[in-house]
Amino acid sequence: MGPVSVMIKPASGGCNMQCAYCFYCDEQNKRDQFSYGMMSEETLKNTIRKVLGNAEGSCLIAFQGGEPTLRGLDFFRKAVDLVQHYNRKHVRVQFAFQTNGTNITDEWAEFFYENHFLVGVSLDGTRENHNRYRKMKTGEDSFDRALQGCAILEKHHVDFNILTVVHKYTAKQIRQIYAFLRKKNFDYLQFINCLDPLGEAPGQREWSLLPEEYGQFLIDLFDCWYEEWKQGHHPYVRQFENYVGLLMGYLPEACDMGGTCSRQFLVEADGSTYPCDFYAVDDCLLGNMNTDTIKSMDEQREEIRFLEASQPVPEECRACEYVRLCRNGCRRCRGILEDGAFMQEGIGGAGTASAKNYFCEGYRMFFRECLPRMKEIAASGRNLR
Repeated sequence: MGPVSVMIKPASGGCNMQCAYCFYCDEQNKRDQFSYGMMSEETLKNTIRKVLGNAEGSCLIAFQGGEPTLRGLDFFRKAVDLVQHYNRKHVRVQFAFQTNGTNITDEWAEFFYENHFLVGVSLDGTRENHNRYRKMKTGEDSFDRALQGCAILEKHHVDFNILTVVHKYTAKQIRQIYAFLRKKNFDYLQFINCLDPLGEAPGQREWSLLPEEYGQFLIDLFDCWYEEWKQGHHPYVRQFENYVGLLMGYLPEACDMGGTCSRQFLVEADGSTYPCDFYAVDDCLLGNMNTDTIKSMDEQREEIRFLEASQPVPEECRACEYVRLCRNGCRRCRGILEDGAFMQEGIGGAGTASAKNYFCEGYRMFFRECLPRMKEIAASGRNLR
């Protein structure tokens, strides 16, 4: 069956923070059941048993939320034990853990280090930008607590990266944000587009990122990164490294840069399973890890044509000189306006499968400006992470 990738939500959408732009809260509001509570050890066991029973070669087990630390450290100790017990085919298992960083303690960090977890910490750069939309449930700012979590991970030599959400204000301040992250010696960076609510015409929210703003953001960020590349000590910026890799003939590691959706599983706290964390809604339900087989859930993925919907390429894209790199981006950002509503692929029904990416013009701006320098880096074949 090949490699398997599973994302587990131990605390469902439960979180000690209330971020204004949270896409998962939006998805929860669009489901019949808002939250699935806390995952039981039985559901965890069934998930790991079935996933490892079907994986070949490698398996990625990622924990996300909400905030997964709310489930408690013993739950994840149990997860490691279950992997050791059920990994009878001796596949290569990678653990990942996405957190807002506010609950990280020495004990958590020691566990991550001892079990080789790759940790992602959500940090929107500078204090001002981070605190704008990332508040604790109490209404307090979260920046200091998140930064303290990073310091604890560093102290215990945990491998971690910084995940920064790119909204309107991030885009405007990216040079200052980049300088701040580099001053903190953060070497592994990801920048993820802020998503507008499902089914809503994009660009309507206070934080909404417009295509031209995204294009300028990419240009400004690349300028900073390229200057450090020339000096031989640049950080890993996932998007740029993937673009350069594509130019060198490698496959991208990021699924949104592959041009089509990939085969993966998102497992909610009750075992409900979906094809992607961007589509954890009722229409995309594949089954349940407690009651269904991996095979039957793969068949349901085919039944709803989830992967197929991401494959068609608009005619305009086929003729574009940048299609090899852009690949029309993530399907979550593709859509058409229909009866005044923005219809996403796989959500809006027929007619959306060949929709163009909302950020198309931003990508064009970026490639026009930066592609020659990316080709320079690819041709040199040096200093890539």
